[in-house]
Amino acid sequence: MNSFTHGIAVVAGTAVTAGCLVLAGALPTGLSGPASVSAGTSAAATAHAAAAVSVIRPAAPAYTAPKRTLKEGMRGSDVKAMQQRLAALKYYPGPADGVFGSDTLEAVWAFQEVQHLSVDGIVGPVTGRALVHPRTYQAQYPRGGALRVEISLSTRVLVLYQHNNIALISHVSTGGGYLYWTGSGWARAITPTGHFQTTEFLPGWITVPLGQMYNSVFFIDTSYAMHGDTYVPVNPVSHGCVRMPMDIAAFFHTMLKTPGTPVYIYQ
Repeated sequence: MNSFTHGIAVVAGTAVTAGCLVLAGALPTGLSGPASVSAGTSAAATAHAAAAVSVIRPAAPAYTAPKRTLKEGMRGSDVKAMQQRLAALKYYPGPADGVFGSDTLEAVWAFQEVQHLSVDGIVGPVTGRALVHPRTYQAQYPRGGALRVEISLSTRVLVLYQHNNIALISHVSTGGGYLYWTGSGWARAITPTGHFQTTEFLPGWITVPLGQMYNSVFFIDTSYAMHGDTYVPVNPVSHGCVRMPMDIAAFFHTMLKTPGTPVYIYQ
């Protein structure tokens, strides 16, 4: 047991001991359901390549950088083109409706994180050029399973692979490293690193000792989960779970198998 197992919440007859927050919905156009898990998955997370990204020419359609700086709240055909570009690169900006809303903002965060740019959610000249010639996330565990999840704590992204190809890249917020009171003692908010597997999916909202969760995909018993939250800032702030934006959490669980999908978490 760890600091997250000091209390129990029961949902639909299932005991839940996690201490982090979470959501559900239909799979958006362009995203697919779970692929089969390949055999030979590593029994433990091993040393991975130091470089998290590599420069490539993407297979996505040609894209022209916007002539104006784009930021949250703006509208226009250039916003729509940017949304389509992000979606082609496997980020999820929400519907390509030409409205720069919170879903698009979070997708821009994830893109900037993978590009190692300043994460401000603003598409200026630097981010615009990167959208034309982007870097792509490089697999850290290429033999970890055709269907798998890789989570980088330092880059602050979750990458879902299907058929050994990137299917989704999402910004996440993980353990904030702070001390918090569990009710019986102090614990540090840390997301564990290593090789895990999805263990259980609990749909809908559930209440646990440290908050609420929705559409939780657990990867350590029912103690740590990947889940949506209404508060997923740029910085790590969770008690230890992996928070993702609500729009992505709405369909994320449909893109993998539970139980059994490998989950790799590394610094």
